[in-house]
Amino acid sequence: MTRIGAGVFIVCAIVLCIPSCTWVPLTDEGQSVRVLQADATADCKKVGKIGSKTADRVAIFARSDQKVGEELESLARNEASGLGGDAIVPIGTATNGRQSFDVYRCETP
Repeated sequence: MTRIGAGVFIVCAIVLCIPSCTWVPLTDEGQSVRVLQADATADCKKVGKIGSKTADRVAIFARSDQKVGEELESLARNEASGLGGDAIVPIGTATNGRQSFDVYRCETP
């Protein structure tokens, strides 16, 4: 393979891999926040609502719904810990890289 051919191959490989990357790390505080379904919050107190937003496209490439969902959840978990919450419940589904979450504080005995 020529030097130019190898360079083109590397650039193409990088561009094709970027849409699958997850760029939002889960903080130590966010790791303690659980993701629940609404029916599991009967013994919890709602402490707020947050919205998460991330890129659902990179240039002309659509990112996978799974990766976008993971990022939105990580962002919400990180932010919920700052509100004193220890659980989040997704509201609806992610649309255009955006999703809302209810934040709860669930006391454990």
